[in-house]
Amino acid sequence: MGAKIRVGILFGGKSAEHEVSLQSAMNVFDALDRGKYEPVLIGIDKTGRWFLNDRARFLFNVSDPERIALNTANDSVALTPESGGVLSNLTGGREGPVLDVVFPILHGPFGEDGTVQGLLKLADIPFVGAGVLGSAAGMDKDVMKRLLRDAGIPIGRFRALKAGSPLPSFTELRAELGLPLFVKPANMGSSVGINKVGGEDELAAAVRDAFEYDRKIIIEEFIPGRELECSVLGNENPIASLPGEVASSHEFYSYDAKYLDEKGAVLTIPADIPDDKVKEIQALAVKTFQALECEGLSRVDFFMKGSGDILVNEINTMPGFTKISMYPKLWEASGVPYPVLIDRLIDLAFDRYRQEKRLRTSFSL
Repeated sequence: MGAKIRVGILFGGKSAEHEVSLQSAMNVFDALDRGKYEPVLIGIDKTGRWFLNDRARFLFNVSDPERIALNTANDSVALTPESGGVLSNLTGGREGPVLDVVFPILHGPFGEDGTVQGLLKLADIPFVGAGVLGSAAGMDKDVMKRLLRDAGIPIGRFRALKAGSPLPSFTELRAELGLPLFVKPANMGSSVGINKVGGEDELAAAVRDAFEYDRKIIIEEFIPGRELECSVLGNENPIASLPGEVASSHEFYSYDAKYLDEKGAVLTIPADIPDDKVKEIQALAVKTFQALECEGLSRVDFFMKGSGDILVNEINTMPGFTKISMYPKLWEASGVPYPVLIDRLIDLAFDRYRQEKRLRTSFSL
């Protein structure tokens, strides 16, 4: 047998979704076939520093983030340009383990937005998931929605607002988008910083909260209907899973409903919808994936109105991999169990890397 594939599991991160990343990483770590892979845990603390550590120190007590110290008595490491997977030890000047591929289980800014993806490209190492462009476009809800609109993909009405810009009046927003409204940071996931606004007295507070997490926010119309999700897998020829449905017991599918309240939502997998709607959602999921230049994996979220009309809500280019996350559960229902899914994602990373290495980097007449 050949040598095991050394997989760097990159997790944590300088993001409000740090704790979600810890949970996702634990599940990927557990799912890796130890006969085929050798996992290397690389934790990023909330200041952005990278550290090697053992599994217990990083992943034990994930529900108590204050007890997780990623930077105590460990090797501080970094990837450098053209390192080819070599982790440089910053504390002692030694070289760390050589990685064959990286699985960046990072959610939100400084991880899912193209920043880490650019670093991994410069380091010349294969990695799972979308590249720089797909990651950046998928993270920014304003850019994402404009690209989808230009591609003819049905979306809800929205308006973007940058920090320092005058806030439109409540009357203007109500006339344009209706009520209630949703106010969100443009570059954030896991429902962090999202507020539902039903009256004028709630708008200013919701805007302030969203601007705590980003310098750009979006204000969206409320779309009544069922919330459906579909997983996508592949590079040039992506495929879509069966759709699933999320029914939240909270006012909306908030952070608490997703991660803290065990009864916060009911997941129906596969969704109980007509076959023609299944096919429509799968086709729209793939079209969304391709319009945003995604690769590897994504989860596309939808609304289905009472009329049967389907609208795309957003895409997640590195969806959650926790035990209750929809992305792996949808593939399991579609005949791809968790360990096989991890295999395919790593294979896709290597396949893209090989194709990119064949491209010319010099020009002569």
